[in-house]
Amino acid sequence: MVWIKFFISAAVVVYTAIKLAEFGDIIAVRTNLGGVFVGTIFLAGATSLPELTASISSFRAGVPNLAAGNFFGSNMVNVLLLAIIDLINFQVPLLRRIAISHALTAALTTILMLIAAVSILANVDVTVGWVGIDSLALIAIYFGGIWLIQRESHGPAGSTAAGAVALAPRFPSLRRGLIGFALSAGALILVVPTLVSAASEIAVLTGLGTGFVGTAMLSVVTSLPELIAALAAMKMNAFDMAVGNLFGSSVFNMLALGLADFFYVDGRFLGAIDPNFALVGLLGLLLTNMALVGNLARVERKLLFVELDAVAIIVVYLLGMYLLFLRGIGM
Repeated sequence: MVWIKFFISAAVVVYTAIKLAEFGDIIAVRTNLGGVFVGTIFLAGATSLPELTASISSFRAGVPNLAAGNFFGSNMVNVLLLAIIDLINFQVPLLRRIAISHALTAALTTILMLIAAVSILANVDVTVGWVGIDSLALIAIYFGGIWLIQRESHGPAGSTAAGAVALAPRFPSLRRGLIGFALSAGALILVVPTLVSAASEIAVLTGLGTGFVGTAMLSVVTSLPELIAALAAMKMNAFDMAVGNLFGSSVFNMLALGLADFFYVDGRFLGAIDPNFALVGLLGLLLTNMALVGNLARVERKLLFVELDAVAIIVVYLLGMYLLFLRGIGM
């Protein structure tokens, strides 16, 4: 019964999050926010809302490790999805086709994940109220980095994706986008607690622990909207938007990690989770840097029609998950 509850609620969450991303895209285009804002910030934030909502629900259920596994695991899954999409688009290597400006987003992700991992290991219990100073640092660096990305991305390339969508016939109105976004967000808030409850029951039933279930299962479910949004962008030949969504979602997850501390009223969030989650963060850091190298290095690395960068990322992800299973993360 618990598995049925998990898969039904997961399907509803994925569908709702996809609609959330669609309406978010309408808002971004109608308000002329620009291509970088659409992919890296607005669309990424919309598709990452399930992670934040699921983590807040995890706090209410008393399983902060599930929240931590969801955040860090989602960053690992985002890079995995990037590699899978790269293999699907085997005619042209995606990582080397996209703008180098996305390297700045990936670099920001690595900085934020490194700060989170160090904070977990150092366990410096300094708070402002009940919120950790490390969480406040993540939030401040996120906004500083996003300001830098937006500044560096001004120009014709930054508005290509938005402009292409804006010229489409019968494009939905801003009013429809706002109403749809609000309704989708409300539905997401209602159904996510059921998903978290089912994930917690599965963790107990299987003996895998809430941390591993959050990293291996919940993070995959909450990351599926990113995959759907990226594939939709690929069909429009909006490659930068597709990659910007996945890299941007990883950055947003680290912002959400900091914001989640405001909802965890029992103390400092990064100090309450299993210290082994630093390993999950470091694996996400490794995968992101592998994608970053693939973006910056323009030398072709193919075996027949298979992109070796993408294959390496998938292999490292699977080995990393096996290592986390052996270590009993979050049990």
